[in-house]
Amino acid sequence: MSEEGHIHPISQIISNTEAIFREMGFAVASGPEMETEYYNFDALNIPTHHPARDMWDTFWIKPENARKLLRTHTSPVQVRYAETHKPPIRIIVPGKTFRHEATDATHEAQFFQLEGLMIEEDVTLANLKFVLTNYFEKLFDTQTNIRFRPSFFPFVEPGVEIDMSCFKCDGSGKDCNTCRGTGWIEIMGAGMVHPKVLQAMKIDPNKYKGFAFGGGVDRIAMIKYGIDDIRSFYSGDLRVINQF
Repeated sequence: MSEEGHIHPISQIISNTEAIFREMGFAVASGPEMETEYYNFDALNIPTHHPARDMWDTFWIKPENARKLLRTHTSPVQVRYAETHKPPIRIIVPGKTFRHEATDATHEAQFFQLEGLMIEEDVTLANLKFVLTNYFEKLFDTQTNIRFRPSFFPFVEPGVEIDMSCFKCDGSGKDCNTCRGTGWIEIMGAGMVHPKVLQAMKIDPNKYKGFAFGGGVDRIAMIKYGIDDIRSFYSGDLRVINQF
């Protein structure tokens, strides 16, 4: 008797994520994995010599004067989408990203990221909190809370780190492997779209506001399924896939 196939856990997360956001009126967008310097950095308020470029370890493609690279995040799709679509805009962008960094239990040179963008006339951080709370509650099938912590990302102002309440122990388990007893799980970065990014999109920042968020799909899958090593997703070990 032949063995049944199994859907990869990252594919499951992406599929479920797309369904949840479509219910909230978001479209699913995509873009090239090999990008130009302009879309990956300049249009996102990260010009040449900006210290924020050090946050990303970039794979540059030869010849160097072509200034092509493997995208370090899915944020370039925001600008590309806005070039052919006018507000209101609601999109998510799941896709592969690449970083030139050492591989360990929580880092890979290739991983999947989830990007989100909403641009309308009266968008606030309250809308961001509602959208993400609804997303996490449906994805993890449990009631949850999220909190914002001030942070810096060059393409948003203000920028925040987003934590969700631990769905396993709710902060009561000092030995919880998911939240380490804090009651909170750091899950993604977000903020209000920087006016310079809106201008790069040819959108009037005096009329429209927007929020953007981004996080690792691999990390979300690790949290949801209790996997402690990101390399397990790419090992080719069928014992991992057969659990799903």
